[in-house]
Amino acid sequence: MTYGKLKCAVTAVLSGALMLSMAACGTSDESGASSAGASGSAATPSAYDVSGISKDESIASLLPSYIAQDGKLTVGMDTSYAPAEFLDADGKTPIGYDVDLVNAISKVLGLTPDPQTATFDAIIPSIGTKYDIGVSSFTVTKERSEAVDFVTYFKAGMTYAVQKSNPQKVDVKDLCGIKLGVQTGTTEEEEATTASKACTDSGKKAIDIQSYKQQTDVTTALVTGKVDALYADSPVTGYAIEQTGDKLQTLGEDQGVAPQAIAIKKGDTQTDEAIQKALQKLIDDGTYGKILKSWGAQAGAIDKAEINPSVSE
Repeated sequence: MTYGKLKCAVTAVLSGALMLSMAACGTSDESGASSAGASGSAATPSAYDVSGISKDESIASLLPSYIAQDGKLTVGMDTSYAPAEFLDADGKTPIGYDVDLVNAISKVLGLTPDPQTATFDAIIPSIGTKYDIGVSSFTVTKERSEAVDFVTYFKAGMTYAVQKSNPQKVDVKDLCGIKLGVQTGTTEEEEATTASKACTDSGKKAIDIQSYKQQTDVTTALVTGKVDALYADSPVTGYAIEQTGDKLQTLGEDQGVAPQAIAIKKGDTQTDEAIQKALQKLIDDGTYGKILKSWGAQAGAIDKAEINPSVSE
């Protein structure tokens, strides 16, 4: 049973005795990322060097005055989605490919990036007030498009993850009755609820949906056996499997690919255009691709940033 277009990501930052080291999927001289040091069995991730990116006056001039005059680009992020956005070893500094892209976009716009950690479900309602934009692996959906504008920057398929060797014998074709971990406020939670109703309507057991505020807690729940499976974006699932020391594995084939986008205040066409043009510039000059490659996420690259793409769901 497929849940459709879900927004999710997995990180390997586990609490208490399960705290594990985290790392980028790989860096190279071509990527522009600095060399990584050792942390347990994995390398410590490092930010992509954006110091060589210059302000583009023509693009920066598109910004509305309330952003341009402030000099900062305030960004809401749920920093629990490795390798997209998560906290470095200091527990304070946001890192990941979304963070690097925000830093690069800010350079093009001549702004200082100001990423701020927030819970996922609190970001979209705060765009235009607390945050200028939201960058947190948001899948574009019709419902979200009614609340905010979007500029696409990535695409991701979805993958189920279970414990190594699938001890609970989860079958992706029949998820009725399993314990499924999701994050509160995400599309997974909504779609899981719909899928669970389909189970009960057909006389089967409901899906036991376990909803957590933080994606880190979803990962912890799977590692410790509190849930039987979780469903997540393909790149972050792979990253979590690597960083949890092979305690997890994917199950079944990747599901449908969906666009992910930067969220912007509804109707703010000036910021829409400025962000879209800044991102497209980075795509065209190769910086965007190098950032994604430095995190092993190049499979999700797009070649055209779109404002408010149409989606069916």
